[in-house]
Amino acid sequence: MDGTLVDTEGLWWQVTQEVAARIGHRLTDADAPEVVGRAVRDTAAHLVRVTGRNDMERVAAELGDEFFRRVDEGAPLRPGAQRLLSQLEDQGVPFALVSASPRTVVDSVARGALAHVPFAFTLSADDTVRTKPHPDPYRAAAERFGVPPAACVAVEDSPDGAASAEAAGCALLVVPSLLPVPPSPRRIFADSLAGIDAADLRRYVEAGPQEG
Repeated sequence: MDGTLVDTEGLWWQVTQEVAARIGHRLTDADAPEVVGRAVRDTAAHLVRVTGRNDMERVAAELGDEFFRRVDEGAPLRPGAQRLLSQLEDQGVPFALVSASPRTVVDSVARGALAHVPFAFTLSADDTVRTKPHPDPYRAAAERFGVPPAACVAVEDSPDGAASAEAAGCALLVVPSLLPVPPSPRRIFADSLAGIDAADLRRYVEAGPQEG
């Protein structure tokens, strides 16, 4: 969702930057791996660790509440996202939203920027014991679809999301947003969703692991 379908990664960075500043930490690019594509609690744990605090629950609540408020005000779709989603819908291809964001944020985006999108279901960070970068979310999504993960293609923008989908065994299309994503044999890269269509996604699943 964040940074893949909806342009919310920038909002998340702003929120984290402001919360970090309030507790005495200046956010820099060095913090990005612990912020971009990470769950709220993961980022809160990082901020608490680098500041020596012991109030992770409060920091996580601040991050989540402020991010929810900004997302609720509206966030634009990423280039090409609407076209691809419409193609999948027109061709009867089922698709779901698998996010590391909390349920409150996922529901807010699903009611707002993505209200017109007929997801088969949505999975949030609250719906599995472990969220990204662990494989649990994508395994759970494949199970709900009633197919093996290898029959699914995941579209991701972050290192943690890519790691999650890859570990689950999904075919994987990576469209990086804020952080570079390292290559691997199972990762297919595109600069934007604008050049991707439903036929491409089918081909990725049928091809299996890729070289480069």
